[in-house]
Amino acid sequence: MIGRLAGRIDWRGDDQVLIDVGGVGYVVHVSERTLAALPAVGGHAALYTDLLVREDLLQLYGFATLQEKEWHRLLTSVQGIGARASQAILGALGPEGVSRAIALGDWAAVKAAPGVGPKLAQRVVNELKDKAAGVMAMGAGQAPATGVVDAAAPVGSAPPVAPSPPPRASAQADALSALVNLGYGQSEAASAVAQVASEAPEADASALIRAALKLLAPKG
Repeated sequence: MIGRLAGRIDWRGDDQVLIDVGGVGYVVHVSERTLAALPAVGGHAALYTDLLVREDLLQLYGFATLQEKEWHRLLTSVQGIGARASQAILGALGPEGVSRAIALGDWAAVKAAPGVGPKLAQRVVNELKDKAAGVMAMGAGQAPATGVVDAAAPVGSAPPVAPSPPPRASAQADALSALVNLGYGQSEAASAVAQVASEAPEADASALIRAALKLLAPKG
């Protein structure tokens, strides 16, 4: 099983890249959002990967983070969602956006992805809503797989140190963990964090926790 690739980008297409790893070229399919984050031809990149195996087909799919890869795995477990539809959803929303949409039950956001109709979007939300908290929690301390070095660096050189995880993903994961530790259920905590994060996307973990606690407080 190929779980991660790191090497030089030799070619870029509309939805795939060719990565040279020690003289072997791998064609890796990626979402529109992940493709935009990758360096130009000649730059160094690293991607987490998932291999799709069929009787007449072998295709590699690449992801910038383990959170994105996990959402791809979960999305493709839903009947009617293949690898292409999963990539379309992740390309439109990104892994954080998918987490928020599913935690909030916002199937309209999922429907915004090309080729995803309302019934399919509703099925995605209904089947995966309980999984959102677990995937959101992956954002804490997680480093992206992708990196960029000088184009002249030799192919066999060591890959760059991965940058820190996106602050928003880490803050949401930390807030979710804190709420669960306070005794709230994962699903309700994830929904609260997703809602306040959508209203205040730049908020840190402390602000997210305070706002989520207000949402979760008994009404009356």
